[in-house]
Amino acid sequence: MCDTRCETTIGLVLTVDLARVSFTRFAVPVAAEDVWTSDECEIGFPATQLVPSWTARTAPGAWIEVALRARAASGARTKWYVMGRWSEAGDPRMSVPGQGDVDGDVAVDTFVARRPVVAYQVRVTRHGAGALVTGLGVMASALPRHPVTPSDPLAAEAVELAVPRHSQHVHAGHHPRFDGGGVNWCSPASVAMVLGYWGRGPEPGELDWVGADDPAPIVDHAAMGTYDVSYQGTGNWPFNVAYAGRYGLAGFVTRLRSAAELESFVRAGIPVITSQSFKSHELPGSCYSTNGHILVVVGFTAGGDVIVNDPAAPRDDEVRRVYPRAAYENVWLRSSGSGGIAYVLHPPGHPLPPCTDGNW
Repeated sequence: MCDTRCETTIGLVLTVDLARVSFTRFAVPVAAEDVWTSDECEIGFPATQLVPSWTARTAPGAWIEVALRARAASGARTKWYVMGRWSEAGDPRMSVPGQGDVDGDVAVDTFVARRPVVAYQVRVTRHGAGALVTGLGVMASALPRHPVTPSDPLAAEAVELAVPRHSQHVHAGHHPRFDGGGVNWCSPASVAMVLGYWGRGPEPGELDWVGADDPAPIVDHAAMGTYDVSYQGTGNWPFNVAYAGRYGLAGFVTRLRSAAELESFVRAGIPVITSQSFKSHELPGSCYSTNGHILVVVGFTAGGDVIVNDPAAPRDDEVRRVYPRAAYENVWLRSSGSGGIAYVLHPPGHPLPPCTDGNW
C-alpha cells in the first residue's frame, strides 16, 4: 500500500462506457537520495496503461530519469521500464524505445501492459547536482470498449477563458532540428497558449535565437523545450508538462471521462489541453483529419458546445472554433483515440475543481 509519501485517489467502478482511472501524486523529498523509490501503490482495478508526468528544475549538467515497474494480479512483478530522461537544457530529453517484453512495452510516454496490472512503483533517479523534482504523478487506466455516452452541460451560462491564440501552421518550416514546425507543433503551440493565459513563459532574452521575424517566438521556444530526441517530435505528453513546470506551473497528465469533467475545469478558470484523433466528417467545423492532435479547451457555449483554441487553424485569427459537444466528446474519449487524455497546467495556488472519481 502507499504510505505518506504519496496521495492516492482510487477511481470508482464505473459503467462500461467510461474509462477507469486512478491518479496518484507523489512528494519526492528534497533531501532524498539520488535514487528515490515509492512504496507500491494499489490501483484499485486491473489497469492496462500507466502514464507518469512530472515537473522539475535541473541545473546545467543535471537531469532526471523516471521509471516504473508494475505488479500483475498473479503477484508477478515486471522489470523497471524507463519512462523518460529529462532536463531543462535537453541534454538529455528523451524517451527510451526498445524496452518491450512479455509484460508490456513503452510507447513513447505510456507503459502499455500486455497483461493487466494492479499495482506499481515509481522511481526517480537524479543525475548531477541541482536536480529538484517539484511534482510527480502517475495515471493508471483501463479504457472502455463501448461507445461514448454523451454528457449533459453543467450550466446554462456560457463561459470562455481569455487564452491567447497561436496557429501552429504559421511556423511551418521553422527550426527543422525540432521537427520543423507546422503540422508537427500542435502540442507546443497549445502549451504556449496556456502559458500565455497564466502570464508565464520565457523571458525575451531566452527568445533571441528564434529570429526577429517570427510571429510567435514562444511557440518555437516551447517546441525546443519539449522536443524528444528519441521520438523525434514535440508530442511527448509528460515532456510538455515538464516544460510548463520550468515557468512555475503545476501540471499533470490524466484521463478525463466526460465533457462535464472538462467543463468543471474551465468553469474553475483552468483551460485544458486535450488529445484526440478523427476524420474531418466526425468533427464538424474542423475541416481536417488527424491521427493525433492537441488543442486547448477554453470555454463552453450556453448550449454546452465546446469552445477551443485549435492550433490547426491556418492563421492566429482563425484559431478560435466551436465544436458540437457530442461530436467532440466522441472523438476525444473513444478508446481508438487517446481516450480522454488531458494536460492540466495551473499555478500551484489555483484550486482544481472538486474530484469525486479519483482521476486528478
